[in-house]
Amino acid sequence: MARNTFCGSAAHAVNRRGFLGGLAAAGAAVAADMTALNALAAPGVNGALKKTQKRVILLWLAGGASQLETWNPKPGATTGGPFRSIQTDVPGLRISELMPKMAARMKTTCLIRGLNTKNGDHGSAAQTMMRGRRDEAALRYPDLGAVIAREMGRVDSKVPDYVTFYTQTEGRNVAPGDAGFLGARYAPMELTTSNYPEFIKRLDGITDLDHQERGELRDLLGKQFGRGRSSETMNSQNEAYQRVRGIMASEKLFDVTQEPQKIRDRYGSTQFGEQVLIARRLVEAGVPFVRVGRAWWDSHGQNFETHQEMVPELDHVMATLIDDLSERGMLDDVMIVTLSEFGRTPSINSSLGRDHFASAWSSTITGCGIKRGSVYGKTDPKGQAVVSEEADAGSLFATIYSALGLDPDKNYHVGSRPIPLVNPGVHPISAVLG
Repeated sequence: MARNTFCGSAAHAVNRRGFLGGLAAAGAAVAADMTALNALAAPGVNGALKKTQKRVILLWLAGGASQLETWNPKPGATTGGPFRSIQTDVPGLRISELMPKMAARMKTTCLIRGLNTKNGDHGSAAQTMMRGRRDEAALRYPDLGAVIAREMGRVDSKVPDYVTFYTQTEGRNVAPGDAGFLGARYAPMELTTSNYPEFIKRLDGITDLDHQERGELRDLLGKQFGRGRSSETMNSQNEAYQRVRGIMASEKLFDVTQEPQKIRDRYGSTQFGEQVLIARRLVEAGVPFVRVGRAWWDSHGQNFETHQEMVPELDHVMATLIDDLSERGMLDDVMIVTLSEFGRTPSINSSLGRDHFASAWSSTITGCGIKRGSVYGKTDPKGQAVVSEEADAGSLFATIYSALGLDPDKNYHVGSRPIPLVNPGVHPISAVLG
């Protein structure tokens, strides 16, 4: 299969070294963020939510997966392509024959078929679909992961609040994690070179005893320095230091060899399968948000070969994750979202590919407060337009927040300006909320 040409825009990513360095050495910057964002200091925010420990795994299908070869096939139409549709376990609902395992599990899942997001550019569309809205000239909004980290993370947590895997090269910098106005405290741990975080292991020359004694010495000196002093900067520095030590202690969460072989075999030996298994390990340990990026779906040429290769992997890994969470009693508390920056055109180009298409495409939400087995949105017989129950990025995000127990109208404050979680006037899709 010919390699597709990447057509995205470069963006700056926050790497792991920057994340740790920003936490450990820039307490003052974090304190400045906390001063600007008044809501960060508000006591008792979302106490009920924290008790339920809702968490999110986002399966990011980078480059734009085709809705016609996944969730909304149109067999027999001139735009339909070569694959058939198959009946699912939800009466009347059919999806692509490339997804037989998910066809047997659609009773667990909500399918959004009527997305019209109006943006077919990789860079800006990916940013919109990570934030639920577009940035303003003087204001960077936090992405979904940063908001979930802010709302569901705990100050005393020893695990990261936001982890993102994107180890393929194509499209990596199109939509890096971005905490926006929430500040560095909610920036992600970005894994781009392997499944294992860099820079968190002790040096080989430092023993466990050395590590412990250095920590105790630091704590002693810190307490002596802190006597009679009180400042946000010092408190932020101490908090950052404790979180870094906690992250160092959580390194085994990223090691799939800690899982029984039968579980590893279930997910499969592909990179995507291993990363989703790690994501399950992370959310089980209390990480609020994990994004697993799978690239590259940008099939301007040989669309059908591309999807014949990639969709069965998505089908297998997603079905395995649903089963695994269900068996562990976690599906009511962990949300699985599949999302791209856009879909693919119903029309088939001269290279037997599908181009960028944001007018009528699909996403899924599984778990938490979503109505299982529900379908929202209908497209015309060729898949060219939404004919009923249209949704945009804002309403999708409002639905996700509501299903997690968050009020989409809740305001943050940047200075004196109130900023709601979604733009004013945007409402969740009530028909799919449980």
